[in-house]
Amino acid sequence: MRSIVIISITLIVLVAAVYMQTGGHEFLNFDDNDYVTNNPHVVSGITGNNIMWAFTSVDAANWHPITWLSHMADVQFYGTNPRGHHLTNVAIHTVSSLLLLLLLLRLTGSLWPSAFVAAMFALHPLHVESVAWVAERKDVLSAFFWFSTLFLYAEYVAKRRSALYFLALFSFALGLMSKPMLVTLPVVMLMMDYWPLGRYRNEGGVQEPGQRPGSVMALIKEKIPFFACSLCSGIVTVYAQHKGGAMTDLGTMPLYLRIQNALISYVKYIGKTLWPFDLAVLYPIPSSFPLWQTISSLLVLLLLSVAAIRAGRRHPYLPVGWFWFIVTLVPVIGLIRVGGQAMADRYSYIPLTGLFILAAWGVPDLAKGLKHREGVLALLAGTLVIASAALSWHQLGYWRDTVTLFKHTIQVTTDNYLIHNHLGVALGDKGSVDAAIEEFRESLRINPNYSDTHNSMGDALAKKGDLDAAVREYREALHLNPNFSFAHNNLGTALANKGNLDAAIQEFHAALNINPDYLVAHNNLGIALANKGDLDAAIREIREALRINPNFSDAHNTLGTALAGKGDLDAAMREFHEALRINPDFSDAHNNLGIVLAKKGSLDAAIQEYRKALSINPDFSEAHNNLGRALVQRGTQKETQNASSPFSH
Repeated sequence: MRSIVIISITLIVLVAAVYMQTGGHEFLNFDDNDYVTNNPHVVSGITGNNIMWAFTSVDAANWHPITWLSHMADVQFYGTNPRGHHLTNVAIHTVSSLLLLLLLLRLTGSLWPSAFVAAMFALHPLHVESVAWVAERKDVLSAFFWFSTLFLYAEYVAKRRSALYFLALFSFALGLMSKPMLVTLPVVMLMMDYWPLGRYRNEGGVQEPGQRPGSVMALIKEKIPFFACSLCSGIVTVYAQHKGGAMTDLGTMPLYLRIQNALISYVKYIGKTLWPFDLAVLYPIPSSFPLWQTISSLLVLLLLSVAAIRAGRRHPYLPVGWFWFIVTLVPVIGLIRVGGQAMADRYSYIPLTGLFILAAWGVPDLAKGLKHREGVLALLAGTLVIASAALSWHQLGYWRDTVTLFKHTIQVTTDNYLIHNHLGVALGDKGSVDAAIEEFRESLRINPNYSDTHNSMGDALAKKGDLDAAVREYREALHLNPNFSFAHNNLGTALANKGNLDAAIQEFHAALNINPDYLVAHNNLGIALANKGDLDAAIREIREALRINPNFSDAHNTLGTALAGKGDLDAAMREFHEALRINPDFSDAHNNLGIVLAKKGSLDAAIQEYRKALSINPDFSEAHNNLGRALVQRGTQKETQNASSPFSH
């Protein structure tokens, strides 16, 4: 017991020493915006409506309500400060590592092999991505429920209490609602029945499953509720990913290329486990694969599989560890294509446990008869754990912000047009528009037909004021992908800024025909209709945006402007106040509230609002002008010199 406590404390200290640096990391402009920062349901915390949304939404091309609720809970505790969100990931990862230690110890009674597996799970560099990326909360949650399910299952096998069985099934369901990666867990449970549970054995010793068909069938029947949950989760996942546009059809990537990528990726995962260098957030898919790589990968996998099966009679941990790795990677190996990556470090989060088990029990068996065996094994294990911790600490440094992560990824991969595009977006968000445009050009050099980059290029050109060039890029994006709702909306915005409101309105309608819940397009359509003078239609569109997201501050501000245009100043003030309740640093809402207060004759209050707007945005020329006008009305002209444009409502 004392040894277990010391090992557990050591594990906690090592994980903290390596991963606590993530408390100073930023949110990434890469899925973190979808999962947290720009997700209105998450940033408004846990509410009845948000809980309902979590269980009915397939946003982010997934159905994972427990993951959504976890992010909402973080916002409830920490707001949108990334520190708390990162450290929650670290805490869950730490607990999962301890659970793995206790699980293997409970199953095998072998302390040091169990400790080695848990330490490698906790500290291997391939697991950095799952822990350091807030959007991968689903990964750390799924591992927690994976190990807790197996622990409860092991207790059920030992004690034969139905309550433990149903607790295991409940834990499994929660895991599936965190990430559908758990669909293969029932197969792993059957493997564990072979080793270390030994449920295929009789008094005569270990037997192959086929020698006792009745017993095997009983074990399979025992898992039927688990398989049923996996089937339901798989169906829902395919629906969610298809609806979210995440699935790649066979026309884009043929089946033979998927099979080649899968075979090669299996071997690459093994390679990166043994030599975890040049790790990247996204590994691009090559346009073709050398035949020798495909054939050699197939041969390696077949030889290792045959060897594991043949050795399984004397060393049952070998087939269990090997096929844990093979089977758990099946959902994410690329046969069903989701996203644009060839493979991903995060996909190895649970599968690598199988390889760690194989090594933890296999190497000591290989070393039997070795002089000073225990000392050599302890030195080897300690070296691997310390090296893994050092490499993980170093790898975590690349995850401190979006630009650093993407620049590193470009350094260690080739022809990565997806990351060039994402890096450009990140640079543009930081105000480096020219640098962003260079990244977009590089992305389009590699893949001229990538519609997302044409859309991103349009955004950058619009920021520079080159609306004609921006319109051309948006139209090219739509030529490549006519159902690109973001490009329709962005084209509409550019056309509106050029004064072509009729064409802009058509584009906003096109965006909404593709995505009726696109609240930004509803808001932009409302602005365009208001500028055309159709205030009633504008108000209807803006109210639709607020129906989708009552906490959309831009829509409250736009609605306030429309209501003020209709002369309903009191209602307009309520909307501006609501916009500022949601976003106190909304300079436009402060300015617009000041305009309404001035119209109502409350000049002192109006002046305060203009000054608040200018404290947030000192270059806000309209607020300078409005403040100057208000001060003139009070007999002071001191601020008029700051105005840079004619006063306009």
